Amino acid sequence: MRRRRLEAGQDQPSFAHLSDGKLLEIHRRLCLIFGCPIAYFRALDPLSELVSSLLSHRTRNAASGAAFRALRARWGGDWAAVRDADPAEVEAAIAGVTWPEQKAPRIQAILRRITELRGGLSLDFLAEMTVAEARAWLQALPGVGPKTSAAVMSFSSLRRPALPVDSHHHRVAVRTGLIPPTVAVGPSHTILEARLPTDWTAQQIYDHHEVMMLHGQRVCLYRNPACERCVLLDLCPEGRGRMAG
Repeated sequence: MRRRRLEAGQDQPSFAHLSDGKLLEIHRRLCLIFGCPIAYFRALDPLSELVSSLLSHRTRNAASGAAFRALRARWGGDWAAVRDADPAEVEAAIAGVTWPEQKAPRIQAILRRITELRGGLSLDFLAEMTVAEARAWLQALPGVGPKTSAAVMSFSSLRRPALPVDSHHHRVAVRTGLIPPTVAVGPSHTILEARLPTDWTAQQIYDHHEVMMLHGQRVCLYRNPACERCVLLDLCPEGRGRMAG
């Protein structure tokens, strides 16, 4: 059966009778709470988004955002200058993130590799590729995985259809049974993306990531999830088990 498209701003019916109805019903309920369509939180160029995403790994948004701003302020927004800087200075600029001693040389190595491959520092050419081609190109860079490639495609000014899965999104997906608990965050991207309707727009896929993440941050917490006020409780095997216990 053909999957129905969710039109932003319209009342969204239950999708429980359609293929992959559970994911769609979860999406519908969370969109009612968080208000889809959700405005994009920024529109960085794809190279800047790549650097920002690399900084954010295992780091709170406030800290990674501060580190990103520090890099831009210290070197005037010139990524070539960051590439060629003393690694110790780059590490000092991003000291507030998790593992700055690893992230500083990795970011510089990636910037050097892009320069080698493209003759300059821009990822704007990704707009000319399919999403699959662009993500494969990004993931061939050292230290770039599926979450980072999806973030570049979705969050940057490219605005392409790709699904990032962070730890909050992943936790909600596991607890509601969308993916098995044995599937780690990285491999979950392929599984969860395959379950999305094929005609969803970039905005709808972005909305899905955002509502799953927000639900994980505010209700489906890592410790002591608030199952008693969860709108997904009847769809969540783990939540029902917790409440029954």
